[in-house]
Amino acid sequence: MNVVLMGTPDFVVPIFDAIAVRHNVVAVFTRAPKPVGRKHIVTKSPVHVWAESRGLSVYHKPAEYNFAPDMVFVAAYGAILRDNVLNSAPCVNLHPSLLPLYRGPSPIITAIKNGDTESGVCLMKMVAELDAGDILMCRKFDIDIDDTNDTVEQKVSKIGKDMILEYMENPEKYRAVPQSGKIVYTAKTGVYDEMIDWRKSPIEIHNLVRALGAGRTKINGIDVKILKTKMNGDRLEILTIQPVGKKPMDWKSFVNGLRGAEIKYGE
Repeated sequence: MNVVLMGTPDFVVPIFDAIAVRHNVVAVFTRAPKPVGRKHIVTKSPVHVWAESRGLSVYHKPAEYNFAPDMVFVAAYGAILRDNVLNSAPCVNLHPSLLPLYRGPSPIITAIKNGDTESGVCLMKMVAELDAGDILMCRKFDIDIDDTNDTVEQKVSKIGKDMILEYMENPEKYRAVPQSGKIVYTAKTGVYDEMIDWRKSPIEIHNLVRALGAGRTKINGIDVKILKTKMNGDRLEILTIQPVGKKPMDWKSFVNGLRGAEIKYGE
């Protein structure tokens, strides 16, 4: 099968690689290189790096799409697709939620932040409306209390790889079913979303940290990022913390640096 792949982050690379072993990849579309980090080093996306390692043609602008493959497969691409893509071939999207729950750009983050204990991976037909296509296949998985965005993405990658390979073996076998149930949309997240509100419950703060990878706050007047937490019964334990401008450290080392001062959160 001739296929065009569209995606950007790490967790879709194993999926794309498995497809490339079995099918002919005509082109790969991914996010254009952009400045990353404090030094603003221009960096290629994980999918871009993977595609180049396989000698595949890489493109960045969907408006310049001009292909006629047997299928277009999209996973975490991060751009709206227009008719030039949608009308070129059957377009299949992998979405990491139990649609129509959590349409939009941050389904995994939203599920973890909300404390969900279950999510899923859906293959759907792509349409012009955001994440509204008919469902071809859907599989559920559990979210554990200490799962993070990274660990859930790994689950999605493994499940999604099996699903798309199975689908591509015999697409005619699968009947598309309209989405049903309550529609919930997600939004893009930014630095502001990482701010910790200490009036919230310990589990809500734990969910925020594991969803976003960091919770920003002040402790004893020091700007810090809380990088890892765990629940000990009803209590929140901070495991890893990073004062601004310093390297990550364990909580005990940070507290030792306060020299016995009373710990004040959010101040």
